[in-house]
Amino acid sequence: MALAAHELTEIEQALAAPDAAPQVFSTLRRRFPHLAWIRCDASDVTETPFRSLGAFDLHLLDSADHCAQITDDPARATGIVLAKRAVKS
Repeated sequence: MALAAHELTEIEQALAAPDAAPQVFSTLRRRFPHLAWIRCDASDVTETPFRSLGAFDLHLLDSADHCAQITDDPARATGIVLAKRAVKS
């Protein structure tokens, strides 16, 4: 099942919230169980993020074809790669 526009908006709002804590990943995964979810460190992803929100880079995952790949097309997205950036002091 593909990512709907209203779902992307809700995900972006949750990630941009000033109190988006470590539990945001598990909260979003429970809220959108039809999407594939991957959590990693931002340094593990070489592609340009779809959005950068708060402490996170949001990448869209397209797993509709044989191989999963990062996409910038929300209509093709079937999952989310949530990459946490290092906190700068």
